[in-house]
Amino acid sequence: MTYADLLLWLHVIGATVLLGTGAGIAFFMLVAHRTDDARLIAHVAGTVVTADLLFTATAVVLQPLTGALLAQEIGWPLSSPWIVLSLGLYVFTGLFWLPVVVIQVKMRNLARKAAQENSSLPPDYYRLFRIWFACGFPAFIAVLAILWLMLTKPQFG
Repeated sequence: MTYADLLLWLHVIGATVLLGTGAGIAFFMLVAHRTDDARLIAHVAGTVVTADLLFTATAVVLQPLTGALLAQEIGWPLSSPWIVLSLGLYVFTGLFWLPVVVIQVKMRNLARKAAQENSSLPPDYYRLFRIWFACGFPAFIAVLAILWLMLTKPQFG
């Protein structure tokens, strides 16, 4: 295995972690939310926060590093339009992901409090969920677009 092969493998693993963890987190949070059960939501949201910090955050940091090293090793200029567009979409995704992490923590805390008090979820939880849900669509579409750019490396202009 060459250095370029190793970088490519790490970069692809990172991309699959970002896509898979993001999709998994969205699925499990949505399923838990639909139960309206504060205890279940608190448990799932706690797991989601941990998964996001452990898997997604690690991949978020390593993706640009492996991508830059791979581009350098193969000889792709970082000014290539498909790379520039990928990086722009990556930043765009991050602008949605960072608030989502904070929102997930707040939702978890609100669900934990409701579970401890044996009460209903507060209106703030539902407001945060709507924001969390809405942020997921543009971020997910951007990740899919980045994957397409990585695979096709289209020539623009």
